[in-house]
Amino acid sequence: MNKYAVITENDESPWEDIKGEVYHFPNMYMKILTPGCKVIYYTGRMKDERFIPHRLSREAHYFGYGEVGEVVDDPLSKKGDLFCEIVNYREFKEAIPITNGDYLEPIPESRRLNYWRFGVREIDQATYERIIALSGAGLITKKIRLPSYSGELESTKKEGKRKQRYSTYYERNPFNRRKAIEVHGLDCMVCGFNFAHKYGSTGEGFIHVHHLKPVSELDKEVFIDPQIDLAVVCANCHALIHRDKDNTLSLEELKSMIA
Repeated sequence: MNKYAVITENDESPWEDIKGEVYHFPNMYMKILTPGCKVIYYTGRMKDERFIPHRLSREAHYFGYGEVGEVVDDPLSKKGDLFCEIVNYREFKEAIPITNGDYLEPIPESRRLNYWRFGVREIDQATYERIIALSGAGLITKKIRLPSYSGELESTKKEGKRKQRYSTYYERNPFNRRKAIEVHGLDCMVCGFNFAHKYGSTGEGFIHVHHLKPVSELDKEVFIDPQIDLAVVCANCHALIHRDKDNTLSLEELKSMIA
């Protein structure tokens, strides 16, 4: 039996979402976001004008739809969070308001006071089809496949595949970032800076992950070993490593400058 859901993507969020490709979510929604679940993307009212170029409307609206593909554990989460891939993503040409006379999503009486606080909301087929019918044709973006995860996180994941959406960009696998932090820790491998030590709880878990061979130089998908291909660096060191786009500095070169 098919499942249907609305998934929320906020302008600013601690979750590692990639619109139309990867959705990061807490385990309270694991029974809803299962492979094959058909999803509609939703975003709330805009709070910061900086995000208007990335939205279809300032008001709360639906902006695209797709389907849940593979679902994998977030190996660094202590709370049982998960990732799922989003396949066959289409983005609406225009924003679909959350009301069309009445709310497009029927709100149960038991959840009327806090309904919109739920990041994932299960809906029925009729509601799903009603929203889709209002959208007209969308623009198809390419899909990605997340690597399978079971048990211990594998150390090699492919990166660097050229993908065409509105512009060419390079795929960066979120699992590799997490594995790099797991292997190397959160201290800058050049200067030793630690964000949590400096900024307290605001800096906890924060660090930049640097590809020792820039992803932009990859001409095909390659397997990444986070232990030898990635490094963790602070923002300042990362900026200096890439300051001259024609001469990416090595960690050793930057260390010698500090010395």
